[in-house]
Amino acid sequence: MRSNDKQPLVPLLRFPEFRDAGEWVQAPLGRLFSERQEAGQTNLPLLSLMDKKGIVPQEDTNRKNNSSADKSKYLRVVPGDIAYNTMRMWEGRSAYVGLEGLISPAYTVCVPVEGISSVFFSYHFKTASLIRQFRKYSQGLVKDTLNLKFEAFSRIDVPYPAEAREQQKIADCLSSVDDLITAEVRKLDALKIHKKGLMQQLFPCGDETVPRLRFPEFWGCGGWENIPLERLIEIASGQVDPTEAPYCNLPHVGGENIESDTGNLQGLRSASEDGVISGKYSFDERDILYSKIRPALNKVAAPDFRGICSADIYPIRPSSDTLLREFLIYLLRSESFVEYAKKHSARGRIPKINREDLLAFGAMVPPLAEQQRIAFCLSSLDTLIDSQSRKLDDLRNHKMGLMQQLFPMLNQALA
Repeated sequence: MRSNDKQPLVPLLRFPEFRDAGEWVQAPLGRLFSERQEAGQTNLPLLSLMDKKGIVPQEDTNRKNNSSADKSKYLRVVPGDIAYNTMRMWEGRSAYVGLEGLISPAYTVCVPVEGISSVFFSYHFKTASLIRQFRKYSQGLVKDTLNLKFEAFSRIDVPYPAEAREQQKIADCLSSVDDLITAEVRKLDALKIHKKGLMQQLFPCGDETVPRLRFPEFWGCGGWENIPLERLIEIASGQVDPTEAPYCNLPHVGGENIESDTGNLQGLRSASEDGVISGKYSFDERDILYSKIRPALNKVAAPDFRGICSADIYPIRPSSDTLLREFLIYLLRSESFVEYAKKHSARGRIPKINREDLLAFGAMVPPLAEQQRIAFCLSSLDTLIDSQSRKLDDLRNHKMGLMQQLFPMLNQALA
């Protein structure tokens, strides 16, 4: 076959009942959608477009509440519409509308014509090949000024199955995967909430000397001891040159590599790959990595390897045989320490806690056996959370793979 031969306009994966239905048809979006520009209905609730949740009531988000603002220019949307961010459609910022309400005039509202499934197209608009088209037709000199008005949107040619049943079949398939993802997200959120509650119960609060929740075998062991961290830990002080061996070949950890709350390390590369040249701290599996910048982000990692880290991270290790490394991890993630760190980090433009203030923290410390019990309980929960996170990632990757096969690749089909 010659390289300029046109490939059939069909997806790689097609449901059996449609395999003999012929190629998908192609039409400009302006023949499949019209634009809704209804404004002035100020009695409807405000809605927001969220990356993962789609169109939701604004009150269910963490965004600024605009309920008292002038809503006369806000646009009405109804179930079955598709709304997209005019300035960000080149990134795929669009969603199916499942409830009536008002959205910002920064959005464009698309209404499907008869025989067109908006749920099907809400997924179609998320495919890489169509997002490339949205970028191509967006107007503006730089990313921050790119916009895709309906007039340009309407000129984009898209492939789709002419039979409404096939559109619906694809929509139902992907919607069922989304339902599974939503259920797994709820499970993950429930585990995280459970862990947060346990952390609050397993560590003393305020002036308390015992936690509100204590394992039965320690009920008669008396109160925990208040000990300044300077008597329990040591913080690395000497820096190394990351351009010299062996440090240039070791993993380099920056604050951006530590995930908030979980402490998971991600996206690691060697010091030479990262191109770092300024002084770094050396660490190994005895240390805990604590990011001193913006303590509210709660970035505490427990590496099981040797490496180097940013000067904005403290490598901390127990210096006393009365403190277990496994317990120290959760002590530094505890609500009492996070609040203390936030309070002592607000002096500069960028919040950060210095080592003197960190060492001055009065840590409530139980006997070693109780430390071990608490650490085992919380690490077991972390294992469940990690497992659930991987399950969720697998589902999202499965959905991505399905979408790549359920929609034709435009650069091949239209070549």
